[in-house]
Amino acid sequence: MTAGRLQTLPALDWTGWGTRHLFFTGKGGVGKTTTASAVAVALADKGRRVLIVSTDPASNLDDVFGIDAGSDPAPVPDVPGLSVMNIDPEAAARAFMERAVGPYRGVLPDAAIASMEEQLSGACTVEIAAFNEFTGLLAKPALTTTFDHVIFDTAPTGHTLRLLTLPSAWSGYAAEHPAGASCLGPLAGLDQQREQYARAVQLLADPSATTLVLVTRPEIGALREAARASAELADLGVRNQHLVVNGVLADPGEDPTAIAFSRRQSEAMASEPAALRTMPASAVALVAGELTGTAALRALTMPNADGSEPGESSSTELPGLGELITELDAAASGVVMTMGKGGVGKTTLAAALAVALVDRGHQVTLSTTDPAAHITDALAGAEMDGLVIERIDPAVETDRYTREVLDSAKGLDAEGRTLLEEDLRSPCTEEIAVFRAFARTVDQANDRIVVLDTAPTGHTLLLLDAAQSYQREIQRTNANVPDEVSQLLARLRDPEFARVLVLTLAESTPVHEAQRLQEDLRRAAIEPYAWVINATLTGSATTHPVLRGRAAGERRQIDRVEGLASRTLFLVGWQPDPPVGLQGLRDLAADLAPAGN
Repeated sequence: MTAGRLQTLPALDWTGWGTRHLFFTGKGGVGKTTTASAVAVALADKGRRVLIVSTDPASNLDDVFGIDAGSDPAPVPDVPGLSVMNIDPEAAARAFMERAVGPYRGVLPDAAIASMEEQLSGACTVEIAAFNEFTGLLAKPALTTTFDHVIFDTAPTGHTLRLLTLPSAWSGYAAEHPAGASCLGPLAGLDQQREQYARAVQLLADPSATTLVLVTRPEIGALREAARASAELADLGVRNQHLVVNGVLADPGEDPTAIAFSRRQSEAMASEPAALRTMPASAVALVAGELTGTAALRALTMPNADGSEPGESSSTELPGLGELITELDAAASGVVMTMGKGGVGKTTLAAALAVALVDRGHQVTLSTTDPAAHITDALAGAEMDGLVIERIDPAVETDRYTREVLDSAKGLDAEGRTLLEEDLRSPCTEEIAVFRAFARTVDQANDRIVVLDTAPTGHTLLLLDAAQSYQREIQRTNANVPDEVSQLLARLRDPEFARVLVLTLAESTPVHEAQRLQEDLRRAAIEPYAWVINATLTGSATTHPVLRGRAAGERRQIDRVEGLASRTLFLVGWQPDPPVGLQGLRDLAADLAPAGN
């Protein structure tokens, strides 16, 4: 696909997707939910019976359709034939745990029951429970027999890929550990699910049964993520793929901001990975208003629809990124963490902060706990004196942790060592290993500034949750507890040491997700240092109707965030040129406030 083809891609062509299952995936924040919902409405309007299901812990299907959906299909009042269903991972985990533990209440001692509950209380159980629900819908047609189509609005790419790779990982583990073990706890009964897992993967790989819809935006990072997801899914046998490029500004007119906006999109598509160029593709126009309600969803699948609506130009007196950097500059050391929903610009912002702080004379470590690890892309390979760039590699850290545990267990007999080696092959070992590396990186902030580009929200909270459950995992494997691990949670709670930046876009879904993140952080007794709204058009001089409409909508979200943030909110204006490389990052950091203020 070339840059020129971006403007000639056909509108979202759902009519060619005749498969019963439609599986939407893509980088967080690219519009999977709205795209999946629009296709669901379009199919229902053609007389099909459609069920749309979210397997995303941060689902916003309820917001899109204006209903309160649960674990049973709920009909959408103004769309005959369409039902919505949410898989709640936490609720599924509670039910999963009770199925495993319940039969033994009153039979085993209370201490044994408590131990089983502890082993089943971690993040892995939530993952498996949600996966069981997901595969159950695929592998047991009786559950969805009344529907012509089942559409899955999935979690961001990393989570989706993990769900898809679990069948082989967990089935293999179950074959070797029929009683269950490690963080899944005893008696989890994984072996009983092998047939269901195999059936689910078979359906996903069957081109006559499933279409995999890769949703992306005309942005370099999102396109690379789509290509990575496409390749990994193809390796799993899922090759019936269709690309949807969301948020295309079709006609910029003569407005300078719109022309720059369209140019950035075309330049991104010009560097599209080769793996996507031959894939069937369609486009979804950038719209001005909020994509909620069935009328807006119907408009999204209409040719040449842009949803433009009048919007009043607005301005704000809120501070920009330059003021935030000045505040962070006052600290000689400590950790700065950028957190938020995938796709809101955490990596770029983290890199810009790190470069600006080095320019102001600080020694800085820039690191990521994100498996996608796009920091080097943001810096375009540039190096700076005073800046150390790191990446926490899950495979490397897992190997390091495994060797450390085995080295500390030299006193075990052969049978005990074999059992320990088996236990360390459990999928939860990687979580613990990555967490240890995270703690080790944070420990560097005793005498320098550490800027952490964190993974999307769910993964980040897994790491924070590990701070509370880590001790019992260590006791189980008899590993040593480094000081940096035992001190981590207290450090993250210290506002003089750790500054957590909640990053969002001025859009309803990212703001809602950021609000949930703040609530989770506060439950862990971690108070965000500040909120940052990225890439805002508010205050710009654009006269383009779509961009003006988006700016007007942003103003409503900014007002909402001002009511959520406990202290100053910072705005970062949309940049005409991609903030890539040292100069691009410096330009971003120098943007004291959005253009037009």
